[in-house]
Amino acid sequence: MKVAIVGSGYVGLVTGTCFAEVGIEVVCVDIDVKKIENLKNGIIPIYEPGLEDMVLRNMKKGRLQFTTDISEALEDCEVLFTAVGTPPDKDGSADLQYVLSVARDCGKNMKDYLLIVTKSTVPVGTAQKVRKALQEELDKRGVDIPFDVASNPEFLKEGAAITDFLKPDRIVVGLDSPKAEDLMKSLYKPFTLNGHPIIFMDIISAEMTKYAANAMLATKISFMNDIANLCEIVGADINMVRKGIGSDSRIGNKFIYPGIGYGGSCFPKDVKALIHTAEDYNYELRVLKAVEAVNVDQKSVLYNKMLKYYDGDIKNKTIAMWGLSFKPQTDDMREAPSLVIIQKLLEAGASVKAYDPIAMKEAKHTLGDTITYSEDQYEALIDADCLLIVTEWPEFKVPNFKIVRKLLNKPVIFDGRNIYEVDEMKNIGFNYFCIGIDTTK
Repeated sequence: MKVAIVGSGYVGLVTGTCFAEVGIEVVCVDIDVKKIENLKNGIIPIYEPGLEDMVLRNMKKGRLQFTTDISEALEDCEVLFTAVGTPPDKDGSADLQYVLSVARDCGKNMKDYLLIVTKSTVPVGTAQKVRKALQEELDKRGVDIPFDVASNPEFLKEGAAITDFLKPDRIVVGLDSPKAEDLMKSLYKPFTLNGHPIIFMDIISAEMTKYAANAMLATKISFMNDIANLCEIVGADINMVRKGIGSDSRIGNKFIYPGIGYGGSCFPKDVKALIHTAEDYNYELRVLKAVEAVNVDQKSVLYNKMLKYYDGDIKNKTIAMWGLSFKPQTDDMREAPSLVIIQKLLEAGASVKAYDPIAMKEAKHTLGDTITYSEDQYEALIDADCLLIVTEWPEFKVPNFKIVRKLLNKPVIFDGRNIYEVDEMKNIGFNYFCIGIDTTK
């Protein structure tokens, strides 16, 4: 079977590479000429553990190819996945221009039956628009070529995308034809053989499933952050509360860690898009509006703690920052809490010295020379007045605290990810502040 993947970004490249890994012939398509040329030369545009080796291995075996020509990709292709971006418009709705452009390109170039599968995260009703756009192009050509449309949302975690694809919790497929179902069963057979379930449903339900999943995870994060803020006020310990509720099988222990808000390419965008979809149908998603509002405020919590410690004046202070990406194991800076904190620090007259194991290059594209980039975590501490923990990279979890104390002007740490123990930090002489615990008592 030959599969085409249009869009060679995060979702498209991981999807195409993982299909190739199980023996499927894959052609990845992108309009970005430089990206495609780089991929042909083994240069990967994103950081994802294990991806580079897998791309190179499957290119060498001839199962994974890259092109800018969709007509070339459609030759002998039965299934085409759309994995292009759906960025938010100003009103929060998902911009579908790239998804519909792929549909039109298929209508202009296809010669035989095609199953076009939407992998991008799209709002309810997108499949109908894809079907209409493709059919209009066929009508312009005056040809009658059969096709089907399906929805196959991705559930990939950045930093664990390879494992998520090869060993999925579930595979969700929305479709409305027996032929499309047979093709998708055949395509995913290598994955379902190991017991990973494939769930077939109608297309609209599949489109909604993706948004509902991300909205639920975002809700857990904002709920815990809201509770953490209350714990700090009343004198409770959020870490104890988390353990207490996480042991309940109905709640579970995932996504209930307090912190400084969610970021990345999915949760912020998808929450906004789902809120907007509801408004299109004259319904208000009150819970999700609160989730979004809490998250916006939470990104400023660490800054506010620091401002309080310095009696409202951080002008001319030098702030060390460990972590820039929105989460570990990725270089993704989109909607990262670090960006909000840095902006506030700079506006208040402070300077920032930052270190991130992976995201420094990406951060420079976003922040330019507004901050200082350090070669390692300890260099960032030299002559700094305090340390901010923004991303919980593993190498930050057990640092040499003697060196940290020696390099900082004063032993002050603001931990936005609660990676250290309060009592331990006090015992070794640090003024330590974290999320959801009053460390001043």
